[in-house]
Amino acid sequence: MMFVAQSIEQYLMLALSVVILVLALWALIDCLGQGTQRFAQEGKRTKGFWTGLTIASVVVSLLGVFSAGGIGFLQLIGACIACVYLADVKPAVSGKGGGWYNY
Repeated sequence: MMFVAQSIEQYLMLALSVVILVLALWALIDCLGQGTQRFAQEGKRTKGFWTGLTIASVVVSLLGVFSAGGIGFLQLIGACIACVYLADVKPAVSGKGGGWYNY
């Protein structure tokens, strides 16, 4: 019975690793497609900064997939980086943000 539980846990961690990898790749591809000036205009650091962070997120996510979800905490950090980019930086630099404050 314990073997079944460990197998289920391993497959769930692998599935979570794949989801984190997809998010990280999405963030990296979008970051590479944005213009350099938009980052500075919106006050979101530099394109190089976000490109470096998203590349690190992809690398950690790949390691997590190849180790069947065994990196844990580093994967969580990579997922947070990708989600912050996708939720905060991407709408600002793409010009499609909702804009809570329209000054």
